[in-house]
Amino acid sequence: MTVVTRFAPSPTGYLHVGGARTALYSWLVAKAAGGKFVLRIEDTDRERSTQPAIDAILEGMEWLGLNWDEGPYYQTKRFDRYNHYIDKLLAEDKAYKCYCSTERLEKMRDEQMANGEKPRYDGHCRDNPNVSGGKFVVRFRNPQEGSVTFDDHIRGHIEFANTELDDLIIARSDGTPTYNFCVVIDDWEMNITHVVRGEDHINNTPRQINILKALGAPVPEYAHVSMILGDDGKKLSKRHGAVSVMQYRDDGYLPEAVLNYLVRLGWSHGDQEIFSVDEMIKLFRLDDVNKAASAFNTEKLNWLNQHYMKSLPVEQVVPYLQWHFTDQAIDVSKGPALERLIPLMADRVKTLKEMASQSRYFYEEFEQFDADAAKKHLRPVAREALEAVQDRLASVTSWKAESIQAAIQQTAEDLGVGMGKVGMPLRVAATGSGNSPSLDVTLELIPQEQVVGRIARAISFIIEREQAQ
Repeated sequence: MTVVTRFAPSPTGYLHVGGARTALYSWLVAKAAGGKFVLRIEDTDRERSTQPAIDAILEGMEWLGLNWDEGPYYQTKRFDRYNHYIDKLLAEDKAYKCYCSTERLEKMRDEQMANGEKPRYDGHCRDNPNVSGGKFVVRFRNPQEGSVTFDDHIRGHIEFANTELDDLIIARSDGTPTYNFCVVIDDWEMNITHVVRGEDHINNTPRQINILKALGAPVPEYAHVSMILGDDGKKLSKRHGAVSVMQYRDDGYLPEAVLNYLVRLGWSHGDQEIFSVDEMIKLFRLDDVNKAASAFNTEKLNWLNQHYMKSLPVEQVVPYLQWHFTDQAIDVSKGPALERLIPLMADRVKTLKEMASQSRYFYEEFEQFDADAAKKHLRPVAREALEAVQDRLASVTSWKAESIQAAIQQTAEDLGVGMGKVGMPLRVAATGSGNSPSLDVTLELIPQEQVVGRIARAISFIIEREQAQ
């Protein structure tokens, strides 16, 4: 048997974190078995489904590298298939037309709720040959005895009594098929063997199984994953920050970090925290997924992201970092190659967005010195050290970190002061702030004449402040 899984989002919004985790789990099941991963767009809700949402879902899947083997299939393009099976069920008396008015159904539900009963269709049109009318819906003739059972990979044995399930509408009065019916036909015709989806679909599963059995179709295996909670223990939502997958790209996270983080939201393999995609495929098992809700931890994601910024081959990180430089309108042609920047900055930032914003001084002139750093380090007492180091750096013939470090050290020795008395004013002069990587390698990535010019600017800054006092 070929294992076939699917990810079937509704295009009513972006690809959110919970959906991305479901897609990842489904993708891993298929890849581990050498099977197929199907992408299906469940767009039967025509009022809420939008093309921008479809584009956002596809973009998110592609960014994460969750490439599909078949699809994307669109339910709105498959109505003829659904209607074929609705006609088949009607012909076999496994479905029936229901002419009940909206008013009758609302009155029935109100009475049931007033009596403390679970609202459900009372079967008025099920076996009544005298009912007729204009508009009608088609209802599935659900079994009235026995129960539906299935063994969920995550939640174990689950059983629903058929008496708890009413006769589901499978076609609306305008003839369009309903979600639960479309899903059944799609899973059957697309040969889906494993359905991985959110726990909010558990109540749909027995209804779908009964329809599959009525059609003589095979029943897939099911795995219902728990919800994801925010850092505060409440259901993950916009108030927790980024819940859209592409927002994580915009915020500076690598897809490898997001995938690694998502796979651990409910699944573990011993104490291991870092998983390559190949390791995920090799080690992931649905039966090992925890049925308890998972809590999102932004600090853990930041830690993972920094790990991947430091450990991935730089050429793999460059395109993602380049995106952030472009997004922040920084011209990378005006400074060092990004391959040289990444090893220098990865230890100092949590995200690529931070890396780009904190690296501006390599690529463009800064408008002013950081106020706190200037107040502390660009004082009159620093003028002599800056003038001396300016002369030494201007005469360096090989603009390399070793030569730069030697010039700074010699300046400190000549002045009889500690390295910090030269290094800190120099750092503020060259970068605009009091924070940067090691000064010698930082200066190596800035052209020599630019460094000398920035020192001159800092000296002028000190003189102007002196004169103003």
